[in-house]
Amino acid sequence: MSQDSAAATEAARKLTGRRRREVVAVLLFSGGPIFESSIPLSVFGIDRQDAGVPRYRLLVCGGEEGPLRTTGGLELTAPYGLEAISRAGTVVVPAWRSITSPPPAEALDALRRAHEEGARIVGLCTGAFVLAAAGLLDGRPATTHWMYAPTLAKRYPSVHVDPRELFVDDGDVLTSAGTAAGIDLCLHIVRTDHGTEAAGALARRLVVPPRRSGGQERYLDRSLPEEIGSDPLAEVVAWALEHLHEQFDVETLAARAYMSRRTFDRRFRSLTGSAPLQWLITQRVLQAQRLLETSDYSVDEVAGRCGFRSPVALRGHFRRQLGSSPAAYRAAYRARRPQGVAESAATVVETMVPSQGPPSGRRGSPVSSAPVAVAASVGPGEHSLPGPDAYVPGRPALPGQRSAP
Repeated sequence: MSQDSAAATEAARKLTGRRRREVVAVLLFSGGPIFESSIPLSVFGIDRQDAGVPRYRLLVCGGEEGPLRTTGGLELTAPYGLEAISRAGTVVVPAWRSITSPPPAEALDALRRAHEEGARIVGLCTGAFVLAAAGLLDGRPATTHWMYAPTLAKRYPSVHVDPRELFVDDGDVLTSAGTAAGIDLCLHIVRTDHGTEAAGALARRLVVPPRRSGGQERYLDRSLPEEIGSDPLAEVVAWALEHLHEQFDVETLAARAYMSRRTFDRRFRSLTGSAPLQWLITQRVLQAQRLLETSDYSVDEVAGRCGFRSPVALRGHFRRQLGSSPAAYRAAYRARRPQGVAESAATVVETMVPSQGPPSGRRGSPVSSAPVAVAASVGPGEHSLPGPDAYVPGRPALPGQRSAP
């Protein structure tokens, strides 16, 4: 669904009782990080009408008995309790103190009631766990910080977790990734309510881009989700990550796990929240990114060293995931990086990736047919992450947000 369509759908929803569209309730809990908590307070709680930003009415509500302790031992006192949520057309949960502990039942009831009465419900970062605990994300697409996405997917299997997005707008329920992505989502809400000019004026006041291109993929790494570490499947995943330079498919991994393909798919998804094939493709593309950034290998050589059957396969997956060809990506990266950095890093990559022969001479490989052959390694799926160098300001644009279909 386009943003215009999302806005039309939102406008069509009816608020019941005393709820008003311009009233935004922010639900705070003890132990929540102060940065995430302050984002909706700043966006919706400050009068900026002089800058052309329409005014919202903010209600800061305590989700439990106070005082509420936050980052650095600070204590906060919310001026309103859960009863004030009954007046809000939008309810924002900016964060939750622990992804392993259940939120208060009273707060979950208040969120369910607000949603039933037409309010728009928003979860920033770990606030998605509160929305999921209330059952508001069942059967819906959602996102959260990439580091917590595997846990969200495992704990709430009916939620369609997409860790690649900065935020997901599913109409009446919206979620965002970590910290700064909360600003992106709040700006999106202002844009949906009042148009591009209002959101742009607010962005200028906050000194942030009105729209950020790109998703969380640039921050993803290859480390395993915490939950998979003690599982027998972890050995297979680790093997796959160590053999990215080889050609193998999901059937190969299932065989190493002594499982049928169907059982392996189910177990892998339950542990990581990602389909193994998509995870494999993502890992190969991430490895290709590293080689393009840190080596002088040709695109053909990069394809071979990442286990792709051909450069064509690499180019197709690379463009689908990153919106750019490998050659254009390397050129954009090098235009913004000192030449010496890439040269020094190339030595490290050379020791990590075993040498390969010409990538074009692999037609006899057992993975020479079907889409699986193009993919290869597995890890925590889209939840895997590149190292700190993976973020490059000039990286080609990725889809930074997704609206409801």
